[in-house]
Amino acid sequence: MTARAPAEQELARSCTTADGGVRFGVVDLSVDHLPDRTAVLTYQLTVERRRRPSERWTVALPWHDKSFADVLTSSAPDPDRLGQLVHLVRALLEEWWDTKDHNRRSARMGRRLS
Repeated sequence: MTARAPAEQELARSCTTADGGVRFGVVDLSVDHLPDRTAVLTYQLTVERRRRPSERWTVALPWHDKSFADVLTSSAPDPDRLGQLVHLVRALLEEWWDTKDHNRRSARMGRRLS
């Protein structure tokens, strides 16, 4: 089994929204690096919200920002750029969650498993 790059390790950590209302429990993350230096981050998630049953989701987040290709693949990425990448991806994940019920593009990115 190949060891994950540091960026993948950081992106695979569970996180909670700023208001504490939603927790994204990362069950698995796969990063598909495409020939054009973009990537697709596919998350298997357990989403937990207050006073609601948890839900399992799979979501594929396209990552088109080629300026972070080196951070995604480096064995020793710059810590500041790694932090920026993690912040941006988590914001994208939260945006997907908030818009999936009324935005078709967002809805196509994810699929509820339970």
